[in-house]
Amino acid sequence: MNLNLTKPICFFDLETTGVNITTDRIVEIAILKVHPNGKEESKTWLVNPEMVIPKEVVAIHGITNEAVADKPTFKEVAKEIYNMIKDSDLGGFNSNRFDIPLLAEELLRAEVDFDMKNRVAVDVQTIFHKMEQRTLSAAYKFYCNAELEGAHGAEADTRATFEVLKAQIAKYDEIENDTKFLAEFSSRKQFADFAGFIVYNKKGEECFSFGKHKGKLVTEVLESEPGYFGWLLNADFPLYTKKVLTAIKLRSFNNKLG
Repeated sequence: MNLNLTKPICFFDLETTGVNITTDRIVEIAILKVHPNGKEESKTWLVNPEMVIPKEVVAIHGITNEAVADKPTFKEVAKEIYNMIKDSDLGGFNSNRFDIPLLAEELLRAEVDFDMKNRVAVDVQTIFHKMEQRTLSAAYKFYCNAELEGAHGAEADTRATFEVLKAQIAKYDEIENDTKFLAEFSSRKQFADFAGFIVYNKKGEECFSFGKHKGKLVTEVLESEPGYFGWLLNADFPLYTKKVLTAIKLRSFNNKLG
């Protein structure tokens, strides 16, 4: 079975130094790019994170500090990675809440202007949890009737994610073979940023989801309390969140001029 695609989709998986989107780094990234004609291309990079990989994390994915000591930094491979995904939608397992936000942080740190404006994201884990409530290994066993060899390796997890999605589409009549549908079905709350600090209300307007201004329109807060914007930019928020805030402020400024 082939996915019904109007543009390429890149399934990807990250192995990292930890689970903090703003402070942890990528140590391995695997990308499987699937084209509308069914053609596939894949590549895996080991990355020097320029920080120590904790022992407890090494125990999970098996990538040691010695294994990445002589590998390129993310900044050195960022353009190559971006060139592979720049024309594509994105897919992964728990990718909406972890892999895409962390990849965005790494790309922005490497001065690659990544955003999600012209792409959608399909999170296979969300589809799985909505339908069966399990993990990737269990999903692979359930949908593909096979054991997942090499779990927690980026390449194996990426391939398994792609195979599980195809099996999900084949199994459930209510799941359409359409990237836009899959993206909407696999999304949770609608966030303006990846980390969930800025959410959309029912009117599609950006609101803060935290702190003293929770539930308030971003534009109104930035208008009534100008210093809050400066505090946000200097605080420990993800780079992508700061990029979204800056875009909202500029849009509001341009609307006034107009």
